[in-house]
Amino acid sequence: MKIFTSILVLLALALIVFNITLLDFTNPFQGDSMVAFIGIAASFCAVLILLIFRISKRIEEKTNGR
Repeated sequence: MKIFTSILVLLALALIVFNITLLDFTNPFQGDSMVAFIGIAASFCAVLILLIFRISKRIEEKTNGR
């Protein structure tokens, strides 16, 4: 499970980098830039959810190992 979540985190970070390249800083809220902002926000949320999931699994292992 740890490898799977690590791969997903790396994919989400790659999507963040890709979407940053799509941003148009002169018109940030028009056209493809808006799609890029949504993609960055969604990828950031995915990273946070996966990190919370990994921390919860680590806590579960510690409490079950007593």
